[in-house]
Amino acid sequence: MANSTSRVSFASISPAIALGPLDGRYRGAVAPLVDHLSEAALNRERIHVEVEWVIALTDGQVVPGAPTLSDAEKAYLRKIVTDFGGEGIAEHADIERTTVHDVKAVEYYIKRRLDAAPSVLGEDTVLPAVSELVHFCCTSEDINNLSYALMVKGAVEHVWLPAATALVEQIKGMAREHKAVPMLSRTHGQPATPSTLGKELAVLAHRLDRQLRRIAASEYLGKLNGATGTYGAHVAAVPGANWPTVSKSFVEGLGLTWNPLTTQIESHDWQAEVYADIARFNRILHNLATDVWTYISLGFFKQIPVPGATGSSTMPHKVNPIRFENAEANLEVSNALLDVLASTLVESRMQRDLTDSSGQRNIGTAFGHSLLAIDNVRKGLDRLAVDEVVLLADLDANWEVLGEPIQSAMRAAGVAGVPGMENPYERLKDLTRGHRIGSADMIEFVRGLGLPADVTERLAALTPATYVGLAEQLVDDYLV
Repeated sequence: MANSTSRVSFASISPAIALGPLDGRYRGAVAPLVDHLSEAALNRERIHVEVEWVIALTDGQVVPGAPTLSDAEKAYLRKIVTDFGGEGIAEHADIERTTVHDVKAVEYYIKRRLDAAPSVLGEDTVLPAVSELVHFCCTSEDINNLSYALMVKGAVEHVWLPAATALVEQIKGMAREHKAVPMLSRTHGQPATPSTLGKELAVLAHRLDRQLRRIAASEYLGKLNGATGTYGAHVAAVPGANWPTVSKSFVEGLGLTWNPLTTQIESHDWQAEVYADIARFNRILHNLATDVWTYISLGFFKQIPVPGATGSSTMPHKVNPIRFENAEANLEVSNALLDVLASTLVESRMQRDLTDSSGQRNIGTAFGHSLLAIDNVRKGLDRLAVDEVVLLADLDANWEVLGEPIQSAMRAAGVAGVPGMENPYERLKDLTRGHRIGSADMIEFVRGLGLPADVTERLAALTPATYVGLAEQLVDDYLV
């Protein structure tokens, strides 16, 4: 075996060779999250918050003597945000190599552009004079908490939620399409009261939809109140300002919910709430993936082969349910991260420790694995076809499931005074438990019970395929 130290170093070939699958193999499926939850997105939001803070301070004349900015000057400031791209990322990184502090590097990045404003707007611009309003009275966490809130809000509302909603609508469509297709249920893995394929899919769609409504209603909290949440520097610098009112107006102006009481950090409780809801959605989706996988193994679904694709490297006949298996694994990874974030972000020693800073850098990975799972489930569902022949054969092989409606009808008849209806459950248990019976056995038993004629005929006409209760109606009435 060759010595591993003699091998080519992939890192020396290109720094773009990914260590993790989300930035490598699966980049295409999760790329939309990069604009919201990457390190570059974090720095862009930091610039956004810093710029809007300068505009808020000058618009409100919060700091005495601060100039009023023209529309052109505000546009110039906001263009710093929209222009932040490859060159800006590299420049910020270069500044950070000196500061060894990412937020301070953002401050200097903006100040460079304020110094350059006269060459763009003319020598009479006042932007150089507002340079010291960048990061005015702010601790790094004032900027970071607002940036993360904006990032997560954007990722949820513009990427994750649309993808999850599209998946749920796809499941709803399948539920409606197959609402009348009878299917033998399995409780504890054993044959049980039939349902319809559509109704069972509707149950999962309804559960997922409920979580989406919770997630869509999420609050994203933010604060701007200084090093320990007391507005100490603010009051010392400008004692005449109503700083809580200024802070509330600024945070709400960013589209966030203001948190009035914090330590140095915003408490992150809202993050724990959002991540718990997404994790719950993931767990229900995991349930769907394992159920569909099982239905495929039972033959209820046929998988439509992808032209040119290989199912097994050695068994040519196989079409493996890899989309659902991939989804399971990614949902588990996503939930491991979401659970850690939800449980650890709500704790911070005294007024501040730095554990949240390291933890929050994994938000994108948690979302990425969930988004990848959603993509896999959608693609997997697209390649399914219902095999009604298999479904009907499964039902026809399990006539014993009609023991439930027959004994229930006997109970009702006994209550109504029909004689001979004693011990209905036990009589059906003797007939069906541990036995394979067919239609003739069941019809013979029904006709010998002495039930009223209309009940007898109704039960004699019943088959496992028609014993589905209100399944179809439930889909129509309650799948919104």
